[in-house]
Amino acid sequence: MTYDKLLQLADDENIEVIEMSFSGGIKGLYCDNTIAISSNIETTNEKKCILAEELGHHYTSTGNILNQKNINNKRQELRARRWGYDKLISLRKLVMAFNSGCTDRYELAEYLDITEQYLGEVLKYYESKYGLYAEIGDYCIYFNPLTVAKFNYK
Repeated sequence: MTYDKLLQLADDENIEVIEMSFSGGIKGLYCDNTIAISSNIETTNEKKCILAEELGHHYTSTGNILNQKNINNKRQELRARRWGYDKLISLRKLVMAFNSGCTDRYELAEYLDITEQYLGEVLKYYESKYGLYAEIGDYCIYFNPLTVAKFNYK
């Protein structure tokens, strides 16, 4: 999913997306059908990753969860991130990237239009969700180290 498609999804849900300057390390916030993304983010790929998570908050979070010392707030934060991971990077997309010739994390992140850091988070999430690997169709995806193998059925 592209950044523009995420913006369209937000628009379809009557969510306003604005860019603004934040102090500290904040890159995005969601509140009352408004997503604010840091204007200091330089790449569309990083904005896409932030927007996916903030949309995840729209769909999965309730109330003020800024205090991350609260375990329930941490759970909501994780749920929003996972929503974004699932929305942007499916197992099928990983196979498509492999079939397009991606051979390492850098190429994969470029193919998927995400940051390498976000890719690492996605792979850790999938490993926690599926275990060491997941099978999809004729393929097996190993998460650490990242490897995609095609089954050879006879």
